Amino acid sequence: MATETERKFLVKGKFRHLAIKKINILQAYLSNDPDRTIRIRIASKKAFLTIKGKGTANSVTRSEWEFQVPVSYARQIMKICLPGKIEKTRYFIPAGKHVFEVDVFHDKNEGLIIAEIELSHENEKFGKPDWLGEEVTEKPEYYNVNLIK
Repeated sequence: MATETERKFLVKGKFRHLAIKKINILQAYLSNDPDRTIRIRIASKKAFLTIKGKGTANSVTRSEWEFQVPVSYARQIMKICLPGKIEKTRYFIPAGKHVFEVDVFHDKNEGLIIAEIELSHENEKFGKPDWLGEEVTEKPEYYNVNLIK
């Protein structure tokens, strides 16, 4: 089974000058059921269909499957998605052996900035840059699927 171990943080300081790359993302959801979310995303010139399962209690790991699809299919699928879309710019920021993905949200979520880091296991240590703020990993109001509302 494919899994994802991810932690999320609000951003409190300047980070853009540290970015090695940035992309624009548009995403929408086919399912926002808490036990399973199904997302379609266009990221730059690629598109992906992603299925995520619910994490277990006290865990930042959950099942995840991601499949690349043609951008033309993604645009068609977005027409049948739940109401609401997420628009954001993602910045990639190296920090030691990890890379933080910092999402600057636009449109209805303008002003929200969230940094995510993917880890190889739940107890993996990582450096916390000074621009990281409060951890929001387990706060549902910061899940992308809830930001479409």
